[in-house]
Order: sequence, then C-alpha cells, then structure tokens
Amino acid sequence: MRRLAVILAAVLAAALPAGAERIKDIVDIKNVRSNQLVGVGLVVGLNGTGDGSKVSQQLLSNRLRRAGLVLAANDLTSKSIASVEVTAELPPFAKAGSRIDLTVSADSGATSLQGGVLLLTELKGADGEVYAVAQGALVIGGFSATGEKSAISKNHTTVGFMTGGATVEREEPTEFVECNGEITLLLKNPDITTAGRIAEAINAVYAGSSTAVDHGTVRLRLPAGLAKADLAGFVDKVLSLSVKVDFPAVVVINERTGTIIIGENVGISTVAISHGNLSIITEERDYVSQPLPFSETGATEKTQRTAIATAEEQGHLHVLPRQVSVAELARALNAMGLAPRDIISIFQALRQAGALQAELKVM
Repeated sequence: MRRLAVILAAVLAAALPAGAERIKDIVDIKNVRSNQLVGVGLVVGLNGTGDGSKVSQQLLSNRLRRAGLVLAANDLTSKSIASVEVTAELPPFAKAGSRIDLTVSADSGATSLQGGVLLLTELKGADGEVYAVAQGALVIGGFSATGEKSAISKNHTTVGFMTGGATVEREEPTEFVECNGEITLLLKNPDITTAGRIAEAINAVYAGSSTAVDHGTVRLRLPAGLAKADLAGFVDKVLSLSVKVDFPAVVVINERTGTIIIGENVGISTVAISHGNLSIITEERDYVSQPLPFSETGATEKTQRTAIATAEEQGHLHVLPRQVSVAELARALNAMGLAPRDIISIFQALRQAGALQAELKVM
C-alpha cells in the first residue's frame, strides 16, 4: 500500500493507448448544451414520514381547490405529504413527447420519501417557461426504519429518482450553425497543440475548412452548397476523425488522501535527494512516592515523570537522473523506499528548487 499511488499513476499512463482520440470525445459544439429544469412539487402516500409543513399544506390546498374542494391549509395536517424540489436536465435536441429523468429532493423536513408518489409537477427553465411535466412513483436508493428505542437507515431516503419520469412539452431550439456558415468546436481541455492537430486532421479531409483560433477554439466552415439534409452526416464525419491529444506536464497531489498523479510529459532535472524523518517520542510514566520506613511524617503519593527519546531515520543521498517516462520516474521514486506522503514532500521541494519541469497542483 505504501507505493500504490505512484505505481497506479504509472500503470494508468502505460495503459493509455499511444494512438489518437476521436474529436467528438475531446470537444463540445458551441450552443449544443443541456438546460436545467426545476419545479416545486408535492409527494403523497408517505407512511407518516412527511413533513406536514405549511408549504406542503398550501400546495395540497391549492390542488384541492382546483379540483373544486375549498379547504384551509391549516385543516390539512397529515404527515403523509411532503413538499419537494424536482430537478431535471433537458438534453439538446430533445423533442416534444420524449422522456427525461428527474431527481426529487425533500425540502421541508420529511424524514423519508419511501413509497411516495409525485403529483403532476411543472418543470420550468431559467426563462420561466414550462418545458416538461413530471408525475409518478419514486424510486429511493435506500431505506429507513424506526422503533421506540432504535432506528436504522441506508443511504439517503429523502432523495428519490424517476427514470423517464418527465415528458418534454416544449422544445428548446438548438442552432449550432452560425450565421456566417461556421461551426465552433470548443475543446474540453484547452491546449493550443491539440487545437492545431484538430484543424490539421479536418483540413486533411476537407481542405481549408478549419482554423485553430486559440487554445480552446477551432472554427469549422461548412462546404459550399451543403444541403441541410447532409449537415448531420458532415458533422458526424468530422467528429469521427482522430487526433493525438497533447497533455501538459503536470503533477497533481492530494495531501488529504496521499494520492499522486504524474502526467506523461513530466521531467525532472538531475538532482540528488536525501529524505529522512526525525521522530520525538514523549511518554508520561506514573511513579509512587512514599515516606521512609518508620517515618512519622509524609504520605504516599502518585507522581508523574516525562520520558523523552528521539529516533531519526537514516537518510541516503540518491541521485535522480532526468526521467524520460512516467514509469521510470515511478520506479526511481519507489526504489528509494518512500511512502506516498514522503513523495509529496519531495515533489514540493523539487518545485521549490526548480528541478521539477512541470506544473504542481495541490488539491
């Protein structure tokens, strides 16, 4: 377990294919995005685990009023209801009548939504328009049970899910072809080298149609006379092209867990490293102090004494040559018999000395 973090980084790097990645996996198309939907709903049918809050009472009162039953909110004190926040994500190109998933979360003190049914709820976008409606039984990824003296629960019982629980009622128009006849590709991990390779790969098939604008943007011009019916096929062919992704030299460290991730292009200048730990051990010991035999004065008492000892691990001076691969770097550090937390300290010292030719990110 001592060397697991660095070894894992080396194995992952070695497992990555030397080939290329599809363009569709490393870019997003500008204006092709999902939209967040939210609504306030009412869950009924709970077995005494509802909230009985004023919000729930008012929601139920409003629904009954629309059904022709006029009741004051204070008259509805049942614990079988709960007000909830309903959230969903409207994917791009979703059409009216298609189904989307949603999440239901208790917001007024309900202890469990187990066995509940969500009543018809409108889901609105940021513009206030209704884009979907939801209704149905909830699926809870856990359970809870209580008694007079004890209780048991597993996972979160105040959050429920509905697969395909909402129906799209309003389509969100998605126009990714700009007015100048271009499509903008946005790199998920901006890099000027990767952007240039994307443009080169596209131009090799469609000459002069692509330009790398900056680290995160590639412009794609549609071929002249391309019919609207052929647009999807053209975009699919472009996004199916493969390019070799360039990675920056970076070392990511999580000091809380002792995890170290070393990028493929990390280099270290020739340095000599010595690493050892100094431990100071303190121990409180109890002693009994009593008067001399036949003494008429004094009393037996318990006292404490502090014992202090030091222990210093022997540190050897290791010469670490410049590395050419993550695997060799991992082997060199592991050969020193270091734990992940020791390696973290060494990387931080290497960065301070200017010998680490990479960006150091500490989480």
